[in-house]
Amino acid sequence: MMFSRFLKKVERIAQFNICIALSSIAHQNQVSRSKLSHVYSSVRCFQSCRFVCGDKSSPLHWSQSPTRVFGNRVSKTMKNEAQKALFEYLHYTRTLSFVDAEHISKNSPRFILALLAKIDDIRKEDISWSLTKFLRYNPINEFEPFFESLGLRPSEVSRFLQRDLVLLSDDSIMFENFHVLCYYGIPRGKIGRMYKEAREILGYKNGVLASTLEAYESLVRSKPIVIKLVTCCPLLLVGGIDSEFVSVVNKLKGLNIGCDWLARYLSDRKTYSWCRSLETMEILDKVGFKEEKLSGLLKTYPDLVGESSGNKSYIMFEKFHKVGLQMNEIDKLVVDNPEMLLEKSVKRNLKVLKFLRLIRTEKEFIVEFLLHHMKLICSSSLLGPSAVWNRLKIGRNELRRIVKEEPLKLFSLASKTKYSRIEYGSLDLRNAEKTAFLLRLGYIENSDEMVRIMKKFQGRGDELQERFDCLVKAGLNYNVVTELVKRAPHILNRPKDIIEKKINILTDYLGYPVESLVESPTYFSYSMERIHQRFTMYIWLRDREAVMPRLTLGTIVGISNTRFVSYFVITHPEGPATWESIKKAST
Repeated sequence: MMFSRFLKKVERIAQFNICIALSSIAHQNQVSRSKLSHVYSSVRCFQSCRFVCGDKSSPLHWSQSPTRVFGNRVSKTMKNEAQKALFEYLHYTRTLSFVDAEHISKNSPRFILALLAKIDDIRKEDISWSLTKFLRYNPINEFEPFFESLGLRPSEVSRFLQRDLVLLSDDSIMFENFHVLCYYGIPRGKIGRMYKEAREILGYKNGVLASTLEAYESLVRSKPIVIKLVTCCPLLLVGGIDSEFVSVVNKLKGLNIGCDWLARYLSDRKTYSWCRSLETMEILDKVGFKEEKLSGLLKTYPDLVGESSGNKSYIMFEKFHKVGLQMNEIDKLVVDNPEMLLEKSVKRNLKVLKFLRLIRTEKEFIVEFLLHHMKLICSSSLLGPSAVWNRLKIGRNELRRIVKEEPLKLFSLASKTKYSRIEYGSLDLRNAEKTAFLLRLGYIENSDEMVRIMKKFQGRGDELQERFDCLVKAGLNYNVVTELVKRAPHILNRPKDIIEKKINILTDYLGYPVESLVESPTYFSYSMERIHQRFTMYIWLRDREAVMPRLTLGTIVGISNTRFVSYFVITHPEGPATWESIKKAST
C-alpha cells in the first residue's frame, strides 16, 4: 500500500515537471521536433513502466494495459464522451483534419477504453472535461488509435509502432500515402490489412502510389474494380504494375470475360498467385479448353482463376503418370472434372494417391480408382491409412482387402468424421455422385444434414450439377447459386431445359435481371403456362401504367388467381377482358 502511494506521488511530481518543461518549450519556441518527440516518449515510457512485469524486452503499451473503468461496465455515454474528447484533441490540438480525427476517435474502441482507465472515479458528466485535461498534460502515441482505426487488432498494433515516432506528422510520407488511398475510395477500415500484408505501399515517394492506381484503372477501366482488387490483393501495389496480373487480365479479355467478373469472386480472406492462375489456364488450354469452352468453364468454376493450383497440378499429373495413367487419360480426367485443378482438390488427389500406395494396392487398381471416382475424390477429405487402421483395429493387409473388394467404402472408412452415417459401400455410383455434389455445395461430410437433404434432391449427381451450372451460366454468382440451392433445393429438381426456358422468359420476355431469382426461388415451382399468363397480363398492365413497374416475381406469379385479379387485373377497365383472352389463348 505504501509503495503504491509512493508511485502515485512520484508520478504526480514527474508529470508536474514535464508540464513545466513543455510550457517552457512552447514559450521559448527553441526546441526542435525531435526533442519534443523525445519528451513525448519519456512521458509514454513513464506511463508504461508500471505495467512491465519482469520482461523489459516486451513492455505493454498503456492502451493495451488492464482497463480499470469505475469498476463497472463502460456505458455507451462514457464511450461517446471519450470519443468526443479524443476527437477534440486530435482535431483542435493536433490539427488533424475533421475526417481523420472523427474516424480515428470513432474506430479505436480499445484505445478509448484505455483512455477511460486513466481518469479517476468521477461523475459521468465530468468524463469529457477530465479526459480533455488528461490529454492536455499526457500526450499520446497517435499511431496506436490510428492503426486500430484502420482495422488492425489491438494485439497487432504493437508490431507497427516505432519507438522514435509518436506523432502522425512525424511520418509524413506514410500519412500522405494513407490519404492517397482514402481519396481514391479505399475504405479506411481495410487499409490496415493492406498495410499488414504490404507495408511498402505506405512508404512510396510523392505521386508513385497514385500513378500505380491510375495505371490499374486504365487497365481494367473501372475504379470500383481497382478498389476491390487492391483491397483483396495489396501486393498488386508493390513494385509497380504486376505483369502476371496484366497477363491474366488480357487472357480474360480475350475470352470476353470482364474484370468485373474477376472482382466478384475475390475475397480479402484469401491470398492470390497470378502466376499460378496463368499456369492453370495454360493447362486447360493444352487439354482442349479453347476460347468459348474455356470461358464457360471459368464462369462455372471461377476459383480456377483466383484460387488455382498452377504448377502443383503438373506435379499431380506426373505422379498420376508414374502409377500408370496415360496422358490422354489424364487429359480426359481434366475435361470431365476441371475442379480437380483447384488447390484443395490437388491436395486431396495426392493424399488419396499416397493412401493407396501406402496400403500397397496395385497400380492397375489405382488407375481404375482414379478414373472412376475423381469427382468423389475431389470433394472428400480423408484420414491417412495409419489413422484408419488404428480406428478400425485392423492391419494394412485387411484394409487393402476391404478397399479392393468395395472401393467406395474407402470414403466411409477414411472419413474424418468419427462416426460415418453414410455407408458408401452400399451406394451405387449414382448416389456417390450425388454425395459428391452435396459436398461441393458445402454440406458436412457424413452429417445428419447431408442425409436429410439428399432426400430432397431428385436426379443423378451429374444431372444436379448440370442444372446448377445452368444457373451459373445464366449470370448468377457461383456462391449466390450455392446459397440459393441450399435455401430452396427444389429448384434443381426441374430438368435442365425447363430451367433454361423459365430463365429465358424471365429475362427476354419480362425484361427482369436474372438476379431477381434470388428473392423469389419459388418461381421455378410454377408451370410454364401459369408463368406465361401472369407475365403477359403484367406486361399489358405495366405498358398502361396500371401497376408498379417493378413487382417481385413472388407477387406476379406466386399469389392466387383470385388475388391477382383483384389486386391487378381490375385496376384497368379493359383488364378483365384482356385477362380472359390471355387465358383462352394459352389453353
